[in-house]
Amino acid sequence: MYFVPVGRRSIIRCLGYPHLMVFTRKSCFIFAVLGWLSPAAASEPGPVHESVSSDQLPEPVVQILQRYRMSLSSVSVYAREIGSGSLIAAVGASTPRNPASVIKLLPTLVALEELGAAYTWKTEVYATARIEHGQLEGDLYLKGYGDPYFLTEHFWRLLHGLRSAGIDSIRGDLVLDRSFFEPEPVDPAKFDGQPYRVYNATPNALVVNFQAVNFRFEPDPAQRSLRIIADPRLANVEIHNNIRLSKGRCRNWRRRLKIRVDQTADNADVYFSGRYTESCKTRELFRVVNDPARHVFGVFKTLWAEQGGRFSGDLREEMVPADARLLYTAYSPPLGNVVRSINKYSNNIMARQLLLTLGAEVVGPPGNTAKGLQVVQLWLERRNLRFPELVLENGTGLSRQARLSAAHLGELLLWAYNSPNMPEFVSSLPISGVDGTLQGHYTNSDLKGRLHAKTGTIDNVRALAGYLLDAKGRRVVLVYLQNQPGAHLRSGERVQDAFVMWLYRRP
Repeated sequence: MYFVPVGRRSIIRCLGYPHLMVFTRKSCFIFAVLGWLSPAAASEPGPVHESVSSDQLPEPVVQILQRYRMSLSSVSVYAREIGSGSLIAAVGASTPRNPASVIKLLPTLVALEELGAAYTWKTEVYATARIEHGQLEGDLYLKGYGDPYFLTEHFWRLLHGLRSAGIDSIRGDLVLDRSFFEPEPVDPAKFDGQPYRVYNATPNALVVNFQAVNFRFEPDPAQRSLRIIADPRLANVEIHNNIRLSKGRCRNWRRRLKIRVDQTADNADVYFSGRYTESCKTRELFRVVNDPARHVFGVFKTLWAEQGGRFSGDLREEMVPADARLLYTAYSPPLGNVVRSINKYSNNIMARQLLLTLGAEVVGPPGNTAKGLQVVQLWLERRNLRFPELVLENGTGLSRQARLSAAHLGELLLWAYNSPNMPEFVSSLPISGVDGTLQGHYTNSDLKGRLHAKTGTIDNVRALAGYLLDAKGRRVVLVYLQNQPGAHLRSGERVQDAFVMWLYRRP
């Protein structure tokens, strides 16, 4: 018996942006695929050989389940060879299970199909007042269209465009138009009681930097002090540092910190308390401390002042007037790049933005969750992909209600491999030992670089789905779903590893 343990990472850097962090609790492994799948292989099962019976898991999987006293019926597996269509394993494959973040595979594929890999979001700036001697004699309107990847540096470039156009001072207010999405009141603490976690941020037509603030902790042992630096620095957020610096090993440093946010009509006071061990050196913590509108306003005031602009107005929310003139338009990276960020780093707020964008673009604005779900369901029906047990809920997998079977996940992956968008879709998945949530996994193994995959982990749920290139060069679609108390822990990880290694090394 052979298995490879895979750790979990809670914060992942991506795409070379030092401040761009994506929050997730995933462990992923899957194998790289190249080549092409014939239409016949995608739609018709081939002859079954070397398969596992409908009620029998591979022996290495059974052994580890028994070792950790986990139920055999808690696991569903599905594997089919690409090209020949041969079924390799299908155990509990028709049982609906919670797939956690693996469910992101569905809306990201639908987005590539419906919107195209070159689709871009825009953010527009308008004004109705005249500009005289560098001064805008009225309000500045900022209209968002749901860009899920509108980062601080993108906002900086937008404002730099206004400064380059000759605007030095704004006499009116900053007016936000977020009408492209329908407001959906969501309690950010509903899922797990963690309202400040970035993965619980709510979708919005105008979101900057995932609505997150990066709090960097820099201890100074000589001075017995700890410095907290916020990036971006928000003009309407004040930090209160009550953390005690201590000695000892750096263990569970996040759990030793406490955060409380007191919000007023205009500002947010962020109180930090607890202990921080000086041996932890510099660490970063990403949190949501403002609602979306005030977050945008705070970033705007800071960036505008940094560029020498003058502004003393307030924040308002209205639709852009019909007679307003367009001053500047900022465009997002293409959808193909955005989907890579969503799947490689399992970014929940980006996935929610994508689902609402589907609703707005295909059904019509304002976008909302119901419209996005409608687009996904109609797409499945048009392609004769019938998944009656499907519960997508919000498109992220951050859900206790989400459901899909292993067999239907496998069917979706086979369809995707035959799609014209296959290259973009497969390249959006983490590569073992190379990047994304798989960057630190299988780095010293034969599996390095042989795996593209999406995984999901929430409490009591572990999931894996993607493409495997096995030891004999056969390309395989694989799905692993486990729903059981403790499945998200090390024991569940080892069960999943056993299935992957059995599939990789099978005769």
